[in-house]
Amino acid sequence: MALSAYDIFSLLMVSLLWGATNPFLRKGAEGLEAVQEDKTVKQLFSELKFLIFNYKYVIPFLLNQSGSLVFYITLASTGAFLGMFLTTVGITLCIASSVNINT
Repeated sequence: MALSAYDIFSLLMVSLLWGATNPFLRKGAEGLEAVQEDKTVKQLFSELKFLIFNYKYVIPFLLNQSGSLVFYITLASTGAFLGMFLTTVGITLCIASSVNINT
């Protein structure tokens, strides 16, 4: 199955959106472990409140989810195996490029 330029561009966008937002999601979630409540349900809602009202988490999360939407739409025309393979390679390259190897 041949890929069109649109499919390749879409899969590259998915790779970029998923791979590039991961470090920002991690950074935006910093401080979540400091949220402490006595009851499990109260803990859950306190954590959700922390994340929802934290723009440093919400913006990368929405970008990440938009990548999921593009992937879902593109997967219909590319085929599951090829689409997942190319996206996985792209994500790996994005994550590898953001790793700090000097630590």
